[in-house]
Amino acid sequence: MRMKEGKLVLVGAGMVGSATLNAILAQSVVSEIVVIDANEDKALGEVLDALHTTSFAYSTNTTIRVGSYADCADASIIVMTAGPSIQAGDNDRRVLAEKNIAVMDAVMAEITRYTRSAVLIVVTNPVDLVTYFAQTKYNYPADKIFGTGTLLDTARMRQLIAAQCNVDSKNVHGYLLGEHGESAFIPWSMVNVAGIPVDELPRAFGLSAALDKEKILADTKAAGLRVLKLKGFTSSGIAQSVARLVRAIVLNERCVLPVSCVLQGEYDLEQVAMSVPCVIGANGRERVLEVTLLPEEQDQLAACCESLQKMLLQLGL
Repeated sequence: MRMKEGKLVLVGAGMVGSATLNAILAQSVVSEIVVIDANEDKALGEVLDALHTTSFAYSTNTTIRVGSYADCADASIIVMTAGPSIQAGDNDRRVLAEKNIAVMDAVMAEITRYTRSAVLIVVTNPVDLVTYFAQTKYNYPADKIFGTGTLLDTARMRQLIAAQCNVDSKNVHGYLLGEHGESAFIPWSMVNVAGIPVDELPRAFGLSAALDKEKILADTKAAGLRVLKLKGFTSSGIAQSVARLVRAIVLNERCVLPVSCVLQGEYDLEQVAMSVPCVIGANGRERVLEVTLLPEEQDQLAACCESLQKMLLQLGL
């Protein structure tokens, strides 16, 4: 079946799913959003709430409805948010991985009945493990499936640096790479503000001291748990991350974003999914960019790979 341009299927209508629905709707780039959830009443409630906003002048007349997996047949984008989220005080990622891999297994069995052509964005955590499982078990085209990975982590890092320099965070460039988790790292050789290398920021912006790189990394990693403890869940940041990816796909932006994808020899790594800079466009992950890393940064990327592969082995994947 021919894909319908602008049609998006959202799997999951929980806290993250509902926030993602509204974030995508606000982008005004899709013509149809179909929501799927095991709790059909919850899905319908979210659909109606979002649908009412289309009457306002600033909103496009997007069709929003509850649907089924059959709607994936002609969808151009599928967003997977279903599955339980980590809870405050619960640090057992293996238990969460086992639960959400089972959820992803059931969802992928349905999706692949109808399509292998849609771009599939995985949000469900642990996103690197879930993405690897979905791509490898179901042999989904590798360029068509990727996870949100360290995209939100990167946004958090940029905001922290921008606050210290008192500039718009969109002028901060650089990434968190590797695992969306504890082994993630910042390749500081790539970080700059409006082209000014990180070590020159004190001179350029009148800072009293150099950036505390270890603290910025620690604060970035802790940001999600801090939000979780304060409000009970995280939703806005990840929803905007998904909306950013959707916009890049629909408008064929070919922008460079860090997403979690299954590596096939890039950076001399394979049999793992983790975040590296990728070109995102209408066809999904158009290209993995093999940026030049310092030897110690390459070692950190390899350490992320080893950490994730160890978890995959424990999960029997």
